[in-house]
Amino acid sequence: MNQNDIPIFYSFRRCPYAIRARLALAMARVQVDLREVVLRDKPDAFLQTSPSGTVPCLQHAEGVIDESLDVMIWALQQHDPEGWLDMPAEGWDWIARCDGAFKTALDRTKYATRYPDADPQAERAKAMAFLQDLDQQIDGWVFAHPTIADYAILPFVRQFAFIDKAQFDREAIPQVQAWLAGFLGAQAFADVMGKYPQWIAGSDGIVFPGTP
Repeated sequence: MNQNDIPIFYSFRRCPYAIRARLALAMARVQVDLREVVLRDKPDAFLQTSPSGTVPCLQHAEGVIDESLDVMIWALQQHDPEGWLDMPAEGWDWIARCDGAFKTALDRTKYATRYPDADPQAERAKAMAFLQDLDQQIDGWVFAHPTIADYAILPFVRQFAFIDKAQFDREAIPQVQAWLAGFLGAQAFADVMGKYPQWIAGSDGIVFPGTP
């Protein structure tokens, strides 16, 4: 396939939204022209493509997808070899809780100086309440086998854990801790976390995922 014929995917390596989109693209083996965006130096081509000006953003033949979860769904609708979309309806509720109250509390914990009116300890407690509920749900995976719920939520749990990893490891959430540890040690995670050069207008991106 000619690189000019594949979808364009704007990403940022450390962004949890972009990580989960890359996980789904890699699982689906949907090749894209990955363009690594530096958030303090967003290229005009990206800003002209993304309605929100945020990563990830996928431009394909039928249009633009500007939300990470929608990128995941789109990729898995092309090819879903492990049945990630074969998930109880409850899974979408877990993802919504992650993207809503948990992410809000995570941000107010990690970036406390941006939210001077928020109490970071109270926000951390809110985030932990979600993880304690999730700990009761997980038995290896959120459901009986890996689904989109696992890979949509895990990048955000990773981000929260590394605010203070020692404190996270002391929490009474053994299922969540084991689930995250398995993810961090998995080849699937390593494969999507390569270091990509900043994309410069006029240059080629990176074909992602590469040919196995």
